[in-house]
Amino acid sequence: MRFIGIIPARFASTRFPGKPLAVLDGKSVIKRVYEQATQVLQAVYVATDDERIYDHVLAFGGKAVMTSATHRSGTDRIAEAMTKVEGEWDVVVNIQGDEPFIRRSQIETLCRCFVDADTQIATLGKPFDTLEAVKNPNSPKIVTDNRGYALYFSRSVIPYVRGKEESEWMSSFPYLKHIGIYAYKTNVLKEITTFKPSPLEIAESLEQLRWLQNGYRIKVGITDVETIGIDTPEDLHRAEDFLKAHRDEF
Repeated sequence: MRFIGIIPARFASTRFPGKPLAVLDGKSVIKRVYEQATQVLQAVYVATDDERIYDHVLAFGGKAVMTSATHRSGTDRIAEAMTKVEGEWDVVVNIQGDEPFIRRSQIETLCRCFVDADTQIATLGKPFDTLEAVKNPNSPKIVTDNRGYALYFSRSVIPYVRGKEESEWMSSFPYLKHIGIYAYKTNVLKEITTFKPSPLEIAESLEQLRWLQNGYRIKVGITDVETIGIDTPEDLHRAEDFLKAHRDEF
């Protein structure tokens, strides 16, 4: 199969304007994401609505396409980008533009999900380490079927372990954290961007529930690597500390 990576990148972030161009140890955040993605994928493009980001990507030798400023989500931006990139592709990998430490292994795990011909969309899950983390509504949970397909995503603790003390829950069920990286078959990407937000998506504020509610199958690859996103200027400082401690890996 032929895989392409698209990195959606906006300049107008509410919590961190200009985030893709923020400098992290001598390189912009978007350049670091791009370099990580090109270690694995046959082609990678940045999809942006801002000429500053577009020009910056071309300047460091990357590929980029301009997209509309009205998109509601990165998924919609990627769908438009796919109408402008060169070549024919079987699977599109959505790589978050604010995760400069995405690992090669994570992208490879995501791509391997498509060995199963039934996979329409793929994402990643990571086992939780503590019950406190499971209870955090900002860390969505996944439950899967016996073949590794998502049954549901929730901000609530799922499942509820009946008849046991909370101290026993972690040993009673393998709670799985959702890592928000996706890949889609190209025909599926075209279809899912035509749907309106679904009741479950609106209730949980989780876009992937729209796809489940419309009958699509999401394969969940398992990773042992945590993602490190940059949402605020404070996150950038923490990322600098992380990079210093893992310089040989990046």
